[in-house]
This record gives sequence, C-alpha cells and structure tokens, in this order.
Amino acid sequence: MSLHRKTGLIFGALLALANSDSFAHSFFRADSVKVTAPGAAPKQISNQFKFTEGPAVNKKGDIYFTDQPNDKIWKYDTDGKLSVYMEKTGRSNGLYFDKKGNLIACADEKDELWSISPKGKVTVLLNDFEGKRLNGPNDLWIDPKGGIYFTDPYYQRDYWERKKPDLDGQKVYYLPKGKKEAVVVDGNLLQPNGIVGSPDGKYLFVADIRDNKTYKYEINADGSLTNRQLFVPQGSDGITLDEQGNLYLSGRGVTVYNAQGEKIQHIPVPSRWVGNLCFGGKNRKTLFITASESVYTLEMQVKGVE
Repeated sequence: MSLHRKTGLIFGALLALANSDSFAHSFFRADSVKVTAPGAAPKQISNQFKFTEGPAVNKKGDIYFTDQPNDKIWKYDTDGKLSVYMEKTGRSNGLYFDKKGNLIACADEKDELWSISPKGKVTVLLNDFEGKRLNGPNDLWIDPKGGIYFTDPYYQRDYWERKKPDLDGQKVYYLPKGKKEAVVVDGNLLQPNGIVGSPDGKYLFVADIRDNKTYKYEINADGSLTNRQLFVPQGSDGITLDEQGNLYLSGRGVTVYNAQGEKIQHIPVPSRWVGNLCFGGKNRKTLFITASESVYTLEMQVKGVE
C-alpha cells in the first residue's frame, strides 16, 4: 500500500473517530474545557479579614459574605464597592437569600438559623433539634418551595462554653417553609459541610469534608432525600453550581466537575484555603471566592444559578 493511501486511510479513520460522540466526550472533557473567561485569573479584592465564608448573592447581583471570627457580614456590590453590612451577626457562617430578600444565616454562636430582613431585623428560625442544641449550622440551600436544607457539622469554637456536642452524629437537616421543627434527611455522614441544590429543586449535593466525598441525592416532594450516589471522590468546604450543571468544590483552590462528575478544571487561588464561593455580578458571570484572609473575583464564561 502506498504511503499516500495509508496516510489517507489513517486520516479518514481519525476523522470518523473524532466525529463520534464517545471520542468528542472523552477528548473535550479534559483541560481543553474551561469555565473561566479566556486569560482570566483570580483578582484579590481585599485581604483584611481573618476567615471569610458563606458568600450569597441577592437579586441585584450584590454579594454578601461573612468574616466569622470577627463576627461581621460584608457586602460587595455590583459596582465593586466593599462595605460592612452588619456587625454582631451571631457568628454567622453560611448565608443564602430567600425569595423575599431576607438573608438566611447559619449563626453558630448559639447554633441557630437566622432570618435577617432587608432592614436588619433578626428572626430566629430554629435553635434546636428535639430539644437539644444543634452542633453548629454551617452551610445551607433554600429549595424552590422555601424549605431550608442545612449541614450541621461539629467544629469546636473558642466562644462556646461546651466542649462536646449535645447531639449524636453530624447530619443534614431540612426545615420546611413555615415550620419550627427540622427533620434529618441524612444522618449517615462523617462531617457534612458544603451544600447546594439544582435550581429545579430535583437534586441536592452535599460534601462530606471529613470523608473526602461529595454526594448527589434526588429530592422527594416532601423534602426527603433518596438515591444517594457518590458524585465525586472529593470533599469540599463550600460548593456551588453553574448554568451548565458544573459543580464547584472549594479547598486547595477551586475544582470544577461537569454534570457527569468528570473534572474539567482546577483553578489555583493564592491563599492557603478556599472556604466557599458563589456567582454574582449583574450578569452572574463573576465567581466570588472567599479564601481565608482574602476575597477574590474571577470572570467566567458561564453563569451561576443560585
């Protein structure tokens, strides 16, 4: 066979393979797939904090986040202005806005869930489980019906008098809208932390940081969870989703997995630890990263859905 003909056959076979769905899926899912904007890198906004956490975005695209050791909630607006929103926040950690614009907070000074109105009025939504003090609500997500899923790991705080938990185990809870009692939706985790759900309310993701695993669940009509599946063998502190169903895990930088659980990008962040992250800005294409003493922004090709 001539070299010319052999080359043509090889090229034809490669072309056919490249046009196949399996090849395209396996080839383009690697580092060639990027969710960050071309040439973008994390931009440090400030490094004046002690430990930043819990970013949440309002309808305008403004981002609120906590500096938990300093007991403050900060605001980073769509014009790039940074300001203190609230002091004496109950040592708030994870945050999330409800449909009415109330900021729901995991306030672990007394291990409560708070609702902070747009005018700053605090309402305690939950302060115990079956009469016992919660471990320390850490992160939360609100479903389309207004119910609150939250993780309750135990991290000993220096501002607590107690030295051990009142409850057995570290669990995931669901507080139905308008109710005053939560229910356990997964009690079989080592240390649940980051949590987020799909915008259609069908799926929930929970990171078990101690077990270094992140799980995906189906959400039932009553808020209970079924069909727990290992999504990726990596834990996380905080997590978020984008419009393509990609899941973002925090820790040593930011790691991004597609909807099939395949790693598509790792984003280095020049801080010792990334605590949490969310999308914000007017078009929801700015990834806001809380990283210990610093906060960063990163321009993206995709939009967030929270």
